[in-house]
Amino acid sequence: MNKLRSLIIDDEPLAHKVILEYAKDVPFLEICGQCYLATEALSILSRQKTDLVFLDIQMPKIKGLDFLRTLHHPPIVIVTSAYEEYALESFDLDVCDYLLKPFRFGRFLKAVNKAMELHQLKRGAVPSPARPPAPAGHEPGQIFIKVDKRHIQVSLSDIFYLESYGNYVKVWLEGEFHLTPRTLSGFEEELPAGDFFRIHKSYILNRKHVDFVEGNTVRLKNGGQLPVGKSFRQRVKDWIG
Repeated sequence: MNKLRSLIIDDEPLAHKVILEYAKDVPFLEICGQCYLATEALSILSRQKTDLVFLDIQMPKIKGLDFLRTLHHPPIVIVTSAYEEYALESFDLDVCDYLLKPFRFGRFLKAVNKAMELHQLKRGAVPSPARPPAPAGHEPGQIFIKVDKRHIQVSLSDIFYLESYGNYVKVWLEGEFHLTPRTLSGFEEELPAGDFFRIHKSYILNRKHVDFVEGNTVRLKNGGQLPVGKSFRQRVKDWIG
C-alpha cells in the first residue's frame, strides 16, 4: 500500500502523542519525523520525501502559517490548532484540512483520508506556475488545463465551477472534473469576470449554470449546490440585486 510519509510540526508534546496514537490505526499513514519548532522542519523537508505535514500555528520563533508561506512547493498540509480564527487564513494558503484541538479520531481520520485522496490525485502531476502559458492557437472561449503532463483544451461554457483542493484546483464539468496544479486565485485572474464569479474562498462558479440562489446556497442547473462564504455574501446580494 502506498503510504503518506508524514511530519509533525508542533511545540506541544501532547499534540505529538495524540497524532502518533491516532496514526497507529491508519494503515496508510507513516510518521517519518517530528519537530517542535517550524525552523527544525526545514532540514527534514530538504533531505527526505514528505507527503503530508501536520502543522501547528502558534509556535515560538515563527508561526506555522508564516513558515508555510516560506515553502515554494509545500507538501499537503493539515493544520492542527487550538485557535479557530486562523481557519480562513489557512484555507487561503490551500491547506488540505483544519483540525481544531482537541480533535477526536473520527475527525482525524476524515482529514487524513482527504489528504490521501489528494495525494493519489497528485501522483505524477508536475507543479506548474500559477498562470502557465497556453499553447499557441487556442480558440477564443477555450482554456488549456494542465492535467498530469498534458494540456487539455476545455470550453469555458462547459465549466460549471472551480473548487480549491489543497495546492490544486478541481475544474468541474458535467459529471466530472479535471485536477490541475494551480491556485484558485490564478484562475480568478485569468477567467472572464463577466462569466465567472467567486462566491467562496474555495469556489468560483460559472454564472450561466446557476439555477437559483437561496439564503447562503447557490443551486446549479445540474442539481449541484455551493455555499456562499461569509465574506462574499454582500457581493452575491449585489449581483442578485
